[in-house]
Amino acid sequence: MADVSVVILNYNGEKLLQKFLPSVVKYSAEATVWVADNGSTDASVSLLEREFPSVRVVTLDRNYGFCRGYNEALRRIKADVYVLLNSDVMVTQDWLVPILRLLESRDDIDAVQPKILSYKEPEKFEYAGAGGGLLDPLGYPFCRGRILNRIEYDHGQYDDEREVFWSSGACMAIRASTYWTHGGLDEDFFAHMEEIDLCWKIQRAGKKVFYTGTSVVYHLGAGTLNYASPRKTFLNFRNNMTVLLKHLDGGEMWWKIPLRIGLDWLAAFSFLLSGKPAHCVAVFKAHAAVTSGLSAILRRRRALRTAYPRYSRKNIYRGLMLLKYFFGRRNDYLKPQ
Repeated sequence: MADVSVVILNYNGEKLLQKFLPSVVKYSAEATVWVADNGSTDASVSLLEREFPSVRVVTLDRNYGFCRGYNEALRRIKADVYVLLNSDVMVTQDWLVPILRLLESRDDIDAVQPKILSYKEPEKFEYAGAGGGLLDPLGYPFCRGRILNRIEYDHGQYDDEREVFWSSGACMAIRASTYWTHGGLDEDFFAHMEEIDLCWKIQRAGKKVFYTGTSVVYHLGAGTLNYASPRKTFLNFRNNMTVLLKHLDGGEMWWKIPLRIGLDWLAAFSFLLSGKPAHCVAVFKAHAAVTSGLSAILRRRRALRTAYPRYSRKNIYRGLMLLKYFFGRRNDYLKPQ
């Protein structure tokens, strides 16, 4: 049996740990539970020592952000499988069983995500991951069960097991060897969309990312960075463009990048018209950050394409996410039954 470590990255999350860690300890008998403390200044570490003696702790000297924080912590943890789990996730009985079954029975699967439902509205999917991540031809990420801010009710429509494009970083099991083969999470991202970059690398290497609807967790969401934060908007727009610059083939770059720039600017002006000027500014700051860091991004692109020259379009969604959102037939799963 594989040596499995569930690893929760924590930064000043004392209250979240107190609320959500008990379910992880109770229902993760197949794994060693770790908390990697990312330089917290609250009482997180003393809480762990006092109330969760079975949980192992990695203490980092400062807040390294999500990506580097995980990389620093996982270097100190020996395991065959890492399960990256947000501190605001409640797990359920036997949640690890179907995830580990897929990894142990299929050598071609390198990462697995469970069904992620909303902790606040458990009858609905949760924004970050839902029923498995997809990517459209223009590089817009979305999920089965969630397109932009439109979120479906869970009626068992995604209780399947299938290949997806990306697994949510809120709850992702990944082979440790795969994680380090691809250099861990790209630390230049800091946070957000780093899991899409990693899952794209997995597919470039000829392996698969899977979703299983037979494992269920409940995610609070925005536990460390609110969905309405301009900082989150900045990271999402900057990192989405960075992912595309790293991974798109040369023949796609010349038209998809200019088109995406134009669409991002439309999104910025939409923010402005809807009374969210800080989010409008965040989009332009994101593009400025990509421009200033372009040489480094292109170096990573060259290294990636040297190792894995092409990627399969098999798991790219056949259709445009924006058209589906604005003009597609309304999904029956958007209303309760």
